[in-house]
Amino acid sequence: MAQADRNAQPRLRPAPLLFEPAEAASDPEHFFNLESMDDPAELLSRATELTHAFRAATDRSIEFQAVAAAQLADPRRFDRLTPADVAERAEWTEDYAEKMIEFGRSLLKSPRP
Repeated sequence: MAQADRNAQPRLRPAPLLFEPAEAASDPEHFFNLESMDDPAELLSRATELTHAFRAATDRSIEFQAVAAAQLADPRRFDRLTPADVAERAEWTEDYAEKMIEFGRSLLKSPRP
């Protein structure tokens, strides 16, 4: 998705993601209590809310990764990292790290509303 397209779209307000107790999270059949819902309409609604919330959280966390990568690779820093160093820390390829650094720089140049 192009940056201009992303900025033109209104941000969805995601459903709240509540942390689950450790014992529930360790049960592979348990997922945000969806397995206990009997009403398929309610299940579809809540599962859709969670899907939107996870997508929004993913998009936002990628933006934060990019900003952090750009900051770590900033040539003005005496302790700056190379794209290879950033890639190693984030478990990315070096090509992807370079793209994320550039994306982060673009985010830093254009302040968000």
